[in-house]
Amino acid sequence: MEITLDMLLASRDSRQAKQMALMSAHPGHTLVCLTVVMPGAVKRNLHSLIVANAALTAVLECFRQCLVDIEVRDLVTGYEAYLVVDMNPMEAKKLSCQIEDSHPLGRLFDIDILAADGTPLSREQVGDTPRQCLLCEHESRWCMRNHTHTQAELHTRINEMIEDYVR
Repeated sequence: MEITLDMLLASRDSRQAKQMALMSAHPGHTLVCLTVVMPGAVKRNLHSLIVANAALTAVLECFRQCLVDIEVRDLVTGYEAYLVVDMNPMEAKKLSCQIEDSHPLGRLFDIDILAADGTPLSREQVGDTPRQCLLCEHESRWCMRNHTHTQAELHTRINEMIEDYVR
């Protein structure tokens, strides 16, 4: 099912409200927010669910020892998971970067670590490099801003990554 811009914006607002509610309910803990990188109007399909399951497995494996609470949402606007962990936010961000950089599908994981004020920590704050584009050597943000690649090119690369992983 294709989603509209209004649906996407409403899901972002809902995700932010969920994050604030969880942080309020668990003061002094770190919030790990997991979503799937899936460009285009279709956010939930077989491939996104494969990525979501791989991402959740990797994140649970990493944070299981310090897990306080977990909430998973499978929405038409995409898969979301929220883990409340008893860990320093900077350490959690370092671990999330390792997952994103080392897992075969990690480039399709979006693992945000929220500081106590609700702002996500950046890769740069823990000494890591920005994420690279799926298709070239540029920083992904640069390619997104400049519309360097078509959605068809991105989808082809994503499909290749997932098919390689499944094999």
